[in-house]
Amino acid sequence: MGLTNHLDGTGLPAMTRETQRAMSPDQVLDALKAGNNRFLESKPAKRNLIDQVKKTAGTQYPFAAVLGCIDSRVPPEIVFDQGIGDIFAARVAGNFVNTDILGSLEFATKVAGAKLIVVLGHESCGAVEGACDNVQLGNLTHTLSNIMPAVNAVTDVEGNRNSSNKAFVQAVAEENVRLTVEALTDRSEVINELVDRGELKVVGAMHDVNSGRVIFFE
Repeated sequence: MGLTNHLDGTGLPAMTRETQRAMSPDQVLDALKAGNNRFLESKPAKRNLIDQVKKTAGTQYPFAAVLGCIDSRVPPEIVFDQGIGDIFAARVAGNFVNTDILGSLEFATKVAGAKLIVVLGHESCGAVEGACDNVQLGNLTHTLSNIMPAVNAVTDVEGNRNSSNKAFVQAVAEENVRLTVEALTDRSEVINELVDRGELKVVGAMHDVNSGRVIFFE
């Protein structure tokens, strides 16, 4: 059982080494798109999660990794309708990349075999709003500094350059995703090599918190 099951959402078992290896990066992307469509239609795949727990207890073969925000409205396993053992999820306020996350994604791809990395931003992101407002608050100050390159890069939106301007916030959130996608290959020789060999794809996407729809940057 492999791609067909992940596209039509029928009888999805735990991922296996064979299923993972048989799927191309584009097929994995199609599987996540299909999962988001099932989520939007309230037609989740039929899974026995306890069976998946047992099947993945000794090993795991996730087919994708998602770098997302900690926002409670954007849980990647749910919005992509995936089960236990299907995806790696790295989450940090503002879905940026640092050395620790790079190392985690290198493990997810080079070591564990994931074929796709999705950088998942979202609308109405509090971390992005905080960066736009230059919020100063304990350790959060350093966290938000990772989003400032995106704030500074957005120069074509009229109006206030703070969270009162929703168009500006949205543009910064999208730019932050794009910059993070670029950083994954620019700052990681491991990830860049996998992409060059066609064994891995890195894409950006935005989650609409009003509808649940994920729009991929392609």
